Amino acid sequence: MSLRDVIKLIVLSAIWGASFLFMRITAPELGPFFTTFARVSIAAVALAPFILRAEQRNALSSHKRSLLVLGLFNSAIPFSLLCWASLQLEAGFTSLLNATTPICAAVIGLCWLRIPLSRLQILGLAIGLSGIAILTGNQLDFSREGTGWPIVAVLCATYCYAYAGHYAKIRLPDVSPLAVSAGSLLASTLALLPFAFLFGPKQAPEAATIFGLLALGLLCTASAFILFFDLLKRNGATAATTVTFVIPVFGILWGSLFLHEEITSRMTFGMAVALLGTAFVTKLIPRQ
Repeated sequence: MSLRDVIKLIVLSAIWGASFLFMRITAPELGPFFTTFARVSIAAVALAPFILRAEQRNALSSHKRSLLVLGLFNSAIPFSLLCWASLQLEAGFTSLLNATTPICAAVIGLCWLRIPLSRLQILGLAIGLSGIAILTGNQLDFSREGTGWPIVAVLCATYCYAYAGHYAKIRLPDVSPLAVSAGSLLASTLALLPFAFLFGPKQAPEAATIFGLLALGLLCTASAFILFFDLLKRNGATAATTVTFVIPVFGILWGSLFLHEEITSRMTFGMAVALLGTAFVTKLIPRQ
């Protein structure tokens, strides 16, 4: 990986890490559904040029159902779950749980697609789940004001992302990834439209909230997708796996700097264990 690509990867991780900060800022005022609707609709408009070419339009029009499913599981449902969880969970903590998506992908691949796991990957699953247990063990309070259900929501979001990744590979293998992203974001916009009307804000948002929405849509979604797929094209799966490990670092950093969130020893240890397990699952640590 060239120095230029390393810089791009760090910038991408910083941008995606900031998404948890912006959700924490916008969701309390606008609600999870409207925040998610605004995020995906802004990003869909920004990425529209990637689906205006005739060949891309034809490819997408023949996969409308697949795009709707992908839009639900890659954007509409997980973004809404993360926004709802951010009402109670700190940005850094949420980004840590979200980093376990590759572990969920391995479980879904094994159960749904019968993709075998090596002994090292099985060990990684066990280590990763132990890390999640360390992170969440003292926070599984399922009372009305507790953080138990928000934690479940974040973990469900990671499974949505994992399912969407496998689904896209199977159903949309020959369509440009950016065109797939734009089409699925448009589908998720349409799916969220009625919820945005039903659960939208009752008054005009503050300037900081509007800025947060624009940052979520233009920076953390549209621009991030362009960066990610450029890195993926130039460096293959290495970019997809490496960025997973750097996002929570920035998620914790932004939460600490801007929201004054506390970084505990339990969080640091749990992160280290969970990311070690993820490294084994993604084969970032190869078998010697």
